[in-house]
Amino acid sequence: AAFRQAEEAALQTLLSCPALSALLHPCVQVVNYAPFTLLPSAVPRALFEQAYAVQQDFNLLVDAISQNKEFLEQTLASTIKVDDFTARLFRIYMQVLEEGLAQTVFLGINRSDYMFDCGVDGTTALKQIEINTIAASFGGLTSRTAHVHGLVLKVLGKTKEASHLLPNNPSEGLASGIAKAWELYGSPSAVVMFLVEEVQRNIFDQRCVENELWKRNIRVIRRRFRDVFEKGSLDDSRRLYIDGQEVAVVYYREGYVPQTYDQQNWEARLLLERAQAVKCPDIATQLAGTKKVQQELSRPGTLEKLLPNHPEAVARMRATFAGLYSLDEGEEGDKIAATAIADPDRFVLKPQREGGGNNLYGEELRQVLEKVKDSPERTSYILMDKIKPQPALNYLLRAHSPLQVSECISELGIFGVYVRQGRELVLNEAAGHLLRTKAVEHADGGVAAGVAVLDTPYLV
Repeated sequence: AAFRQAEEAALQTLLSCPALSALLHPCVQVVNYAPFTLLPSAVPRALFEQAYAVQQDFNLLVDAISQNKEFLEQTLASTIKVDDFTARLFRIYMQVLEEGLAQTVFLGINRSDYMFDCGVDGTTALKQIEINTIAASFGGLTSRTAHVHGLVLKVLGKTKEASHLLPNNPSEGLASGIAKAWELYGSPSAVVMFLVEEVQRNIFDQRCVENELWKRNIRVIRRRFRDVFEKGSLDDSRRLYIDGQEVAVVYYREGYVPQTYDQQNWEARLLLERAQAVKCPDIATQLAGTKKVQQELSRPGTLEKLLPNHPEAVARMRATFAGLYSLDEGEEGDKIAATAIADPDRFVLKPQREGGGNNLYGEELRQVLEKVKDSPERTSYILMDKIKPQPALNYLLRAHSPLQVSECISELGIFGVYVRQGRELVLNEAAGHLLRTKAVEHADGGVAAGVAVLDTPYLV
């Protein structure tokens, strides 16, 4: 009760501050602390190190896919017939290629997410859930989480254990990639533009990255799609200007769900893609992160074709793949659809969407597949083997939620950053990690979806 009273008093103090009120969007009524676990969660050291070791490989792979027009065309051919959102993105991609790319510097910020699959014999294995190539979030807030858990452990008298928590600062790593792209763009007066949502629920996560850029004396502006539509323009060299300011880098924290786009916003997206400015991601890299591409990568021989000179990288990546299955029309798709309908608890059904909370499980999976099994619409989904991690106990702390112990499972994300100039990769590194934990009764959804909370790995 005392904690709740102190929380409410602090909140009222914050909201009564004129300086803070002036910064808040008019629609924002409440500022809450980010949800987090009371205690750090145990993570197998070997699997944690494996996830870090393969991140540069995945950076290399995403960049290779983004440059391979033939692969993207063939892989997404069935999807764009039935998924309008992916089709609209793909049409912009083709239009920009036909016109000729003005962009010469390419920046990728991605996050590869994993769970720890527990076998019947009790052994655990690292299995990739997905790779996020646009608006990969929580690099900022997770840069603070280890400090919180270190303090908790010290309060509990666990000073030795607190000293074992790894330092983690993805916000600095992400900013380093943006800063490198800004430098290679070659215009010291140009700005970095964060493309943001109309209502910014996760603003403080973004501010952490932004502040790292200001430390480097790189000017940052924040704009929405409608600002780009109303005030954006290209000069004869296709340099991008907003409100008279030249933009060197466009960092997308928006643009990954269909609800973002009306006709004006689609026109704004095309304007940005035609520009010389560095896009993070450019539209080819966003397409490289689709679920259909992920499924195609699991086919034997695909990785070898994309990275013919990197057999060791191919082996490292393939070791993390879960079973992924196509639902394209034909005998293969018919067979796997029937298998999933008969035994839905073995699988996860994934649409071509980002942002969390979109996947289907169990009876809901079966019902959807029954509905679309004989329709081309089923090709807008892929199937993945359901990963079964070992639960552990923890407390999930959320504003205005009861404090109770829960059975929890965790998901580990590794941030990756790469920069390419022309054909030369000038930066390729892992940039930190993110651990998210949720109660076992929630099948899907991340922190932004209100299901998972921020966590810190305690390596065992």
